[in-house]
Amino acid sequence: QVQLVESGGGSVQAGGSLTLSCAASRYIYTQNCMGWFRQAPGKEREGVAAIWPDNGLPIYVDSVKGRFTISQDNAKTTMYLQMNSLKPEDTAMYYCAATRGSRFCGRWYEYAHWGRGTQVTVSS
Repeated sequence: QVQLVESGGGSVQAGGSLTLSCAASRYIYTQNCMGWFRQAPGKEREGVAAIWPDNGLPIYVDSVKGRFTISQDNAKTTMYLQMNSLKPEDTAMYYCAATRGSRFCGRWYEYAHWGRGTQVTVSS
């Protein structure tokens, strides 16, 4: 069973930074795309960033480009989302996710495994 465990959420003021972490087994990271999603109240869940399993290349949605950085540790057991210059519109529950064998990391509908989420709140 795939287990993804997020941590690092919290409350910050606009312009601040947070780093989210997602812990999982190394097998998960090497066999699947890994990504971060978010869901704000009253809105649909959206993909934010993803990372290719083979080369670690990142994918970002336009709204976070230049502000968020996705990465993984060398052991490939933890994924991070460094979030800088946070805005109130970044407020959401953030979820770590993995595909089920797919390596089409930009296809957000391919993500089938989910963590429980960690809340990020940005105040103005």
